[in-house]
Amino acid sequence: METRVIRSARRRRTISARVRGGVIEVLVPAGLTRREEETWVERMRARLLRRRIPTTDAELQRRAVALAERYFGGALEPSSVRWSAGQKMRWGSCTPETGTIRLSQRLGDFPRWVVDYVLVHELAHLRYAGHGPRFWALVNRYPLAERARGYLLAKGEAEGVDEG
Repeated sequence: METRVIRSARRRRTISARVRGGVIEVLVPAGLTRREEETWVERMRARLLRRRIPTTDAELQRRAVALAERYFGGALEPSSVRWSAGQKMRWGSCTPETGTIRLSQRLGDFPRWVVDYVLVHELAHLRYAGHGPRFWALVNRYPLAERARGYLLAKGEAEGVDEG
């Protein structure tokens, strides 16, 4: 991704970064030396890229495969994973017969760990179609599962969306 540095005379000590329009913007104090700027830009860029939500279907597919490897030993691999603009009442869905997983595009504004949870949830459906105890045992391998469910529950109540 392209990176743009924004120097501010009003900024004294803080440094922050954000993604805007597909560009990483690093906001730094005007008094920073070029060497300090380079160090901070690289640090902030790396931090943002680690936390970044996959934006393309290909990135989302790679993320799902990585999560399947980490939490299921690679045993649950989807045939395709893609973003869906049409999902208004669910965060994600899975068709176990075809191995297809779809995530609502509305998740794109959520923290990465929440998107990862939804991917793990849908990956677990590749093994168990329903939401029985064995299904939840798989999903709960994800260490932030309970926290993510709480986040989605709060967001879902506000937006009228089901978790599954």
